Amino acid sequence: MSPFFVMSLLFGLTFDQTASLCAPSEYIIHVEKRECAYCLAINTTICAGFCMTRDSNGKKLLLKSALSQNVCTYKEMLYQTALIPGCPHHTIPYYSYPVAVSCKCGKCNTDYSDCVHEKVRTNYCTKPQKLCNM
Repeated sequence: MSPFFVMSLLFGLTFDQTASLCAPSEYIIHVEKRECAYCLAINTTICAGFCMTRDSNGKKLLLKSALSQNVCTYKEMLYQTALIPGCPHHTIPYYSYPVAVSCKCGKCNTDYSDCVHEKVRTNYCTKPQKLCNM
């Protein structure tokens, strides 16, 4: 093996991104307000995918911060706003949502991400649906 190949392999393994498949992925958010006549289906992008992690055998010897695993999270995001149709005049008919521009493998930040592993099925409509393509 050439020294260049060995150094490239070591560099890649050191920075954990070699086998990571973390990228923006299409996702539909269903939004409805009690006062509005319709449910809005919004096409957006979220960060999803696989990030390399290491599980240590010496868990009892290490600090908790050393055991946290990398997750697929936002590197860059922006917010867009959609108008929910069929809302009465006294209701604010706008909904702002995140759009993933780029993603990275990193620590989960609870300031803007839901870091819970349990999946709760709440992404559905109970009212007639309108599609929003932004």
